[in-house]
Amino acid sequence: QVQLVESGGGLVQPGGSLRLSCAASGSIFTINTMGWYRQAPGKQRELVAIMARGGSTNYGDSVKGRFTISRDNAKNTVYLQMNSLKPEDTAVYLCNVDAALVRDLGGPRWVYDSWGQGTQVTVSS
Repeated sequence: QVQLVESGGGLVQPGGSLRLSCAASGSIFTINTMGWYRQAPGKQRELVAIMARGGSTNYGDSVKGRFTISRDNAKNTVYLQMNSLKPEDTAVYLCNVDAALVRDLGGPRWVYDSWGQGTQVTVSS
């Protein structure tokens, strides 16, 4: 009952930048951690960046210093600014919410581990 919609992917040349957005919806009171993972063909899903509601962050080693995560708690939206993109950044980028407190008929309840459909990022010349 948490819907995540990503946007902002596309084709970019090496060294370029992209900004991804992910908006969560679904009668949400609050969200704990929001963030991004990615999966390239033939590879395991890996952490890109996550941000807790209070602002603490965690980045994958391969993106440190190049990517920046931010969020707008009032809009239940998380962003990923990607700079100095490399061909190895090519992947489907997936938005994740680890836990969200939502309104339900029986009262508020937690919904865990929600995922978006993903947005393709291709870095190529």
